[in-house]
Amino acid sequence: MNPPSQKQIRTVALASLLGATIEWYDFFLYGVVAGIVFNKLYFPTDDPFIGTLLAYSTFAIGYLARPFGAFVFGHFGDKIGRKSMLVLTMLIMGLATIGIGLVPTYAQIGIAAPIILQTLRLCQGLGLGGEWGGAALLAAAAIFYVVNYPASVSAAAAARQLLSYSRTALQDPSPCFLTPRPPSSRRR
Repeated sequence: MNPPSQKQIRTVALASLLGATIEWYDFFLYGVVAGIVFNKLYFPTDDPFIGTLLAYSTFAIGYLARPFGAFVFGHFGDKIGRKSMLVLTMLIMGLATIGIGLVPTYAQIGIAAPIILQTLRLCQGLGLGGEWGGAALLAAAAIFYVVNYPASVSAAAAARQLLSYSRTALQDPSPCFLTPRPPSSRRR
């Protein structure tokens, strides 16, 4: 098997970057819309606080589903192929995002609207969990193949960097945001 060319590496890196950017944009855009729009359209209650809380519960479902998506699609990526799983996860994320945009409101179909919204949000979380891990793994594999770094060298470099930062933070914690201010600099 021939090593990938520089053009192929750039293509993989760019595809991973664009895919992850679009996926995360979709994911976080939902967080903004949940508190402003979805609480009124999909969770109408007498108490606006409860409606907002229910809207943000759909946001939480997406986050809770991500590790499961990474686990499931990581497993099948090892068995079937990472590229096909990456395409599948991007398809799931895209279809769920389109579906969220097409869900009728609570006033139109009643309780089915928030249930459909929650289900699509769950699909988004599963897709994003699988997509992020697959894209990062494909990009890293392409780079390490050309650079000829074994994974252990990369892991050792990351561990060394982490230990270095930890040691520095323990020796001089002044840059740390958790360091309390002296009493004279506090506002009165």
